[in-house]
Amino acid sequence: MGTIWPDELPTDLSGRSGPKYQRVADTIRNAVESGTLCIGTKLPPVRELAYQLKITPGTVARAYSLLTDAGLLQAEVGRGTFVAEPETKVQDDVWSRQLHLKEVKDPGHVSLFSPRLVDVGQVAAIREALVKISQGDPLQLLNYPTRDAYRPLREAVVDWLSQDPLGPLDERDVVLTHGGQNGILTVMQAILKGPQPTVLVEDLSYAGFRRAAELVRARVVGVAMDEHGILPDSLELAIRKTGAMVLCTSPEVHNPTGLYTPLERRQQILEVLRRHEVQIIEDDCYRMGEARAPSYRALAPDLSWHVSSISKTLTPSLRVGFALAPKGRGRDLRRMAEYSYFGIAQPVAELTRILLSDPRTRKLVADVRREMDNYIRIAVNTLGGFDLIWSQSVPFLWLKLPSGWRAAAFTRAAEAEGVQIRSADEFALRDGRAPNAVRIAVNGHVTPKQFEDAMLRLRALLDNPPEQISV
Repeated sequence: MGTIWPDELPTDLSGRSGPKYQRVADTIRNAVESGTLCIGTKLPPVRELAYQLKITPGTVARAYSLLTDAGLLQAEVGRGTFVAEPETKVQDDVWSRQLHLKEVKDPGHVSLFSPRLVDVGQVAAIREALVKISQGDPLQLLNYPTRDAYRPLREAVVDWLSQDPLGPLDERDVVLTHGGQNGILTVMQAILKGPQPTVLVEDLSYAGFRRAAELVRARVVGVAMDEHGILPDSLELAIRKTGAMVLCTSPEVHNPTGLYTPLERRQQILEVLRRHEVQIIEDDCYRMGEARAPSYRALAPDLSWHVSSISKTLTPSLRVGFALAPKGRGRDLRRMAEYSYFGIAQPVAELTRILLSDPRTRKLVADVRREMDNYIRIAVNTLGGFDLIWSQSVPFLWLKLPSGWRAAAFTRAAEAEGVQIRSADEFALRDGRAPNAVRIAVNGHVTPKQFEDAMLRLRALLDNPPEQISV
């Protein structure tokens, strides 16, 4: 497929009003809406279009990014930028809150975009706690939240996290956030300074790191990684080149690959960070089981900010997360939270305190983990003949595709078969390279039989790659 810039579109934008990048974006948008540019049309490379329009490549790149963020264009690493298909009504990611209408109408449709937990009794526990709140102190339902009012919950959080290798932890180090994503953003606001600071992430990384960095106008730079996580030499080079202030990483459960960074590598990474006085944000939200090594917070309490939540262990619906500040930085983190959102809602805080203080809740977490492990076994038993990375108590699997399949084509084929999965492209930086792989999340909202059927559909696709030749 060749690149297309329709003849009827202007090649000289000098006489038109508004920023040049916006004029380029509007021109493309109008062409798509009028049908001049059809779905699947490949747009010219950035430099080629910049030459045609007599503008800078950065202007074209900004226009492409604007339309990609709006869902009008789709960037596929190594292939180019294409006119995207219209968004479906079925969406399942942290940026969309639409219901899974297709699953309701078609039980054969299974979304494996994001993990969904099995209900082993946490719904009943939440309902029971809500009754207690409704019958409790009415002032909790009338007053603004205060720092002192949250102290019982912060103490409950310290007790809840006491079994994790986090080092010494005081309730004054804990800030309550609206889930892990809000925790990452709040920490960045406490750390980053200057007009355009730099944030380092793994070459493949959780998109939430990049989204949070964009909100605080930070530049995001990728760091090379291997099967054990970030490469220390590449980290050193990236810091020297960019003057980065912070590294974002998930050493226990790397998202999207599920890989784990062992203790020796963590210590090597910390040596580099200490030399350059770079801080670290450790995202621990996807870990459901026991930690396999001391956290960065335990290893370097003066450099490390730790973020976790109850979204992958109890429920994501409450949007409750915990941001832990390094030694002596609790006040800075509290100030960021109080300036931006005051605090989480008082009823939600009390609900979370009741749940975390109830001795039955730890059993619920263990039961959730056991049930989710059953789904993982189903996936491994079905897809284990392929290049699959997985671990118990990690609610997703990383599948490296066999010869004949490209990630974008495979996700489209899977969608046509009623199974939604994520391409590796979604976890790569815009200027980065993504492997030929997909992430498959565990969906505990469908029955094990329905989940197994979805795995069988994926296996049938893997066994029969397309044999067409692109020209």
